[in-house]
Amino acid sequence: MAKKGSLTINSENIFPIIKKWLYSDHDIFYRELVSNGCDAITKLKKLEIMGEWQKPEDLEFKIQVITDPNEKTITFIDNGIGMTVEEVDQYINQIAFSGAQDFLEKYKDKANEEQIIGHFGLGFYSAFMVADKVTIDTLSYKDGAKPVHWESDGGTEFEMVDGDKAEQGTTIKLYLNEESLEFCNEYRAKEVLEKYCSFMPVEIYLTNAAAEPQFETIEKDELTDKDTVIETIVEEAKTEEKENENGEKVVVEISPATEKYKIAKRPVPVNDTNPLWNKHPNECTEEEYKGFYRKVFHDYKEPLFWIHLNMDYPFNLKGILYFPKLNINYDSLEGTIKLFNSQVFIADNIKEVIPEFLMLLKGVIDCPDLPLNVSRSALQNDGFVKKISDYITKKVADKLTGMFKTDRENYEKYWDDINPFIKFGCLKDEKFAEKINDSLIFKNLEGKYLTIAECLEENKEKHENSVFYITDEKEQSQYVNMFKEAGLDAVYMTQNIDNPFVGYLEQKNENVKFLCINSDLSDIFKEEVSEEDKEAMKADVDALTELFRKVLGKETLDVKVEKLKNEAVSSMITVSEESRRMAEMMKMYSMPGMDNSMFGSTETLVLNYNNKLVQYVLNHKEGSHTNAICEQLYDLAALSHGSLTPERMTKFIARSNELMMVMAEA
Repeated sequence: MAKKGSLTINSENIFPIIKKWLYSDHDIFYRELVSNGCDAITKLKKLEIMGEWQKPEDLEFKIQVITDPNEKTITFIDNGIGMTVEEVDQYINQIAFSGAQDFLEKYKDKANEEQIIGHFGLGFYSAFMVADKVTIDTLSYKDGAKPVHWESDGGTEFEMVDGDKAEQGTTIKLYLNEESLEFCNEYRAKEVLEKYCSFMPVEIYLTNAAAEPQFETIEKDELTDKDTVIETIVEEAKTEEKENENGEKVVVEISPATEKYKIAKRPVPVNDTNPLWNKHPNECTEEEYKGFYRKVFHDYKEPLFWIHLNMDYPFNLKGILYFPKLNINYDSLEGTIKLFNSQVFIADNIKEVIPEFLMLLKGVIDCPDLPLNVSRSALQNDGFVKKISDYITKKVADKLTGMFKTDRENYEKYWDDINPFIKFGCLKDEKFAEKINDSLIFKNLEGKYLTIAECLEENKEKHENSVFYITDEKEQSQYVNMFKEAGLDAVYMTQNIDNPFVGYLEQKNENVKFLCINSDLSDIFKEEVSEEDKEAMKADVDALTELFRKVLGKETLDVKVEKLKNEAVSSMITVSEESRRMAEMMKMYSMPGMDNSMFGSTETLVLNYNNKLVQYVLNHKEGSHTNAICEQLYDLAALSHGSLTPERMTKFIARSNELMMVMAEA
């Protein structure tokens, strides 16, 4: 049997496109060729289940990957179903005819225990992205089948002749091009196999043909029939000095415990054929979940908790989603969701399947029913995908709300770590927001965690339907202390996401107003002032306003004069809620290089009429130190509200020294 010809391509000549553009990552050929080997073995297992083939007792299904840096080759060997000459002609010589698809169609009503990975018949041709020449040696499982040898130098020409393969299965050998020699390096091969094939359903063994053989020593009772014994090691008897029961030193003879054997090092598969997500949640221990997390994500901070997904209807989906422990000041708020199709890695963070807000998590999702495109790395536009996304969202929301209801202590313990994710989810996903709304909690000034309803209850006697919040505890410490002294409560909302989240909360909770703790001074801090007293103060208020505007050079500065109960407070700055939110939003969306100072929020200088310094300024408008005191009062208010610019800080320090000298000389 000998045959020569041109590859039949079902549409136009797309072979150069396949070689160069079918896959964005050239290392993916490892995944495709190993997947083909898995398919070949899975097909044979199905035939055994259906009684159409009898498995020999000594046959162990496996895939071998052999790198040879000297020969510049990579060889993939499977002991699966193999191919006849007709099948090679059909599946290899006709690009885009899928052998897996044909097999499924033929046996669709006979067996469905295991998934076939391949879909499009193009995976084999990924080899030509890295190889100048590819050969196939294959022998079908069928009785009387003859071995076939096929080879192509990467063009559309091939040669197919009788082969000499003696065992069923398929061997594919890649002769790498000069640009791709990295892939026959054993360590690079291991890296790529771990990336794509860590959980494939058939054991995969990696060998370096150029490496020196390695050995290990085992005891006799560990020896198996499959071990290659290099030499037998017999330990000689020896003497040793010990103490007897009376404490006397005696010499005893010790016989060797067992014979030992030097054997060829046992191969270890690079993959785990039964990943944790395939097990039932009841069968998995806490340590297994944590160990799997460390192995897959190389993160040695323990996850907070996890959700095990296990669904059979209306689609098949399994997976584990982990809530990682994040330091939000340093860590990236981007997680990794690895998508698998029948234990074959597809890609990280595919947005069609994983809702955007879930990208903060880490996890694995395996869905054999996903409608993949020809390169298996992207999804076809399919309403089915939306159902998967909705299901994942629902399971996450159910986990969180269930924990809030039945294990609130742990829910509160995790809240500081998981709340950015939950808030992002509320902003991005309406269904998630509806489910989680009643489980939102906020830490108050006493360190307790309260729902919105509980926050309103805390403040209802003093501020009906208002929730006060802190955006920066350090900058707003003066206001925090005033709130504590007055018996008022506030909650911490100190993350970047909290600015848009406040607006969301007001939309979702009608008649509830959220106010930053420094947005205005509550009446509870002020003395009651009669209309008659207000009229008497009016001239002083106008005088202070004019003076501070003139001294500070701020003609439009908003100045308020209030009688505060705490006489020690001289001055404060407040920023209206609307102005602060707008400034924060504009900063968030400002472009690189843009002057953010143009988005500064509108501030009000509050002067305490009951304070002695303010009264001094009022009574010494033309005094030699009055201007310095005015500037000092303004800067002190600014410091308690936030920070000063370097220029203002320099002037503040110099002025402080000047005023202290005046006091010292007085």
